Amino acid sequence: MDKKLGLRRAEGRLPGELRPLQITADYLPQAEGSALISLGRTWVLCTATIEERVPAFLKDSGQGWVTAEYGMLPRATGTRRPREGISGRLSGRTQEIQRLIGRSLRAITDLTALGPRTIILDCDVLQADGGTRTAAVTGAFVALYQALAGLQRQEGFDTLPLRGQVVAVSLGLVDGQLLVDLDYQEDSRAAVDANLVLTDQGELVEIQATGEGGPFAPAVLAEMLQLAQASVRKLCQLQEDAIRPWMPRTW
Repeated sequence: MDKKLGLRRAEGRLPGELRPLQITADYLPQAEGSALISLGRTWVLCTATIEERVPAFLKDSGQGWVTAEYGMLPRATGTRRPREGISGRLSGRTQEIQRLIGRSLRAITDLTALGPRTIILDCDVLQADGGTRTAAVTGAFVALYQALAGLQRQEGFDTLPLRGQVVAVSLGLVDGQLLVDLDYQEDSRAAVDANLVLTDQGELVEIQATGEGGPFAPAVLAEMLQLAQASVRKLCQLQEDAIRPWMPRTW
């Protein structure tokens, strides 16, 4: 593996290098929290909405909830896709990604300290070139932080109800080479495709890994985890830069 790290990809990236990345916080001032994240040619707009209610299963529990909705604009890809709302049902892929985003953000939220409130994270893909779910998780954290910082000022919380940061990164085995942050062309050729969700402390929240071409050795996953570490640090730093106006951190 080490011998191959000097090889460059089609767009000039090293195997362990992220695409050009930018996070713009407070992108939609009317939302309690918002962030536009661009990861190469993948752009996702994330917004956070606070509602003074909880799902029925949490009624009278005193606990809050964090959930997510995900969607792609019709021309986010090379060909137009009809809006899923027209058909009256969400695709299995959309439902899976929504649940992933929600689980990822709940993992670092103190739901008891949040109180009987729901935070809805809307992640809308403006342009897609691979890695939309990982971009959504990373950007949604910034929107969540901004919303909670506003709630802290309003309610007088001693600290934000957060335990840390959470980011996500994609990896894949393409033509025998492990790569970080796959674009669409790389993802379509990957023999192994993975999405990792981690905290700023390096703890795993979720692993999604599939052997597209058949089974793969456990050692491949271990290599992916190792290769992802530098990207996780960079993503966390970019999140910190974006949320600095609402700092300090509480973890």
